[in-house]
Amino acid sequence: MTERFNQVAKEWDKGDMRQNIAHAVFQTITSRIALLNHMSIMDFGAGTGLLSFKIAPMVKNVTGVDLSEKMLEQLASKNSDKICVDGICQNICEVPLDKKFHGIVSSMAMHHVEDTADLFRTFHSHLQQDGFIAIADLEAEDGTFHSHGNDGVYHFGFERNALRETIENEGFENVRFHHAYTVEKEGRGYPVFLVTAHKRNSLT
Repeated sequence: MTERFNQVAKEWDKGDMRQNIAHAVFQTITSRIALLNHMSIMDFGAGTGLLSFKIAPMVKNVTGVDLSEKMLEQLASKNSDKICVDGICQNICEVPLDKKFHGIVSSMAMHHVEDTADLFRTFHSHLQQDGFIAIADLEAEDGTFHSHGNDGVYHFGFERNALRETIENEGFENVRFHHAYTVEKEGRGYPVFLVTAHKRNSLT
């Protein structure tokens, strides 16, 4: 999977689909979450930074985490004196970062992670007190969304009730789902949701 993303990194931002998804996810996040200028934010599965660079001007800093070095090279190439996103190539489920964040955002990356419960457990451990998550991904689909095939795709989207239960079980509360966008491909619509929640600081 990582090798595929390395191969397509230079072409990743071309075309409208990914740009449109990132824009819609950003707008949905900002309609539900107050992004403040003291905040440190993690963008999980940041890729080339399509979402990161929309959020960065609104907060103190954004750290883009990804497993693809080539994707993060594209992200780094967009940095300027005015807007800068830090990129970290690391599997945070196996090797946690040594900092905590006010919030974690992500767009279309969760379906590439096999163990969803472990992912939200990792998110919980990387958040400061009362920290938030805002995670966008596909509604449950039939496996036809990825035209290149499903190598590295562990989930054909997500069913909301099952995902809500997973998120709550891993220490989050106030779980809310919001429609963010619908991807139109080959005459079919693939809805994208944004799920938001806050860290529950006591599991009792």
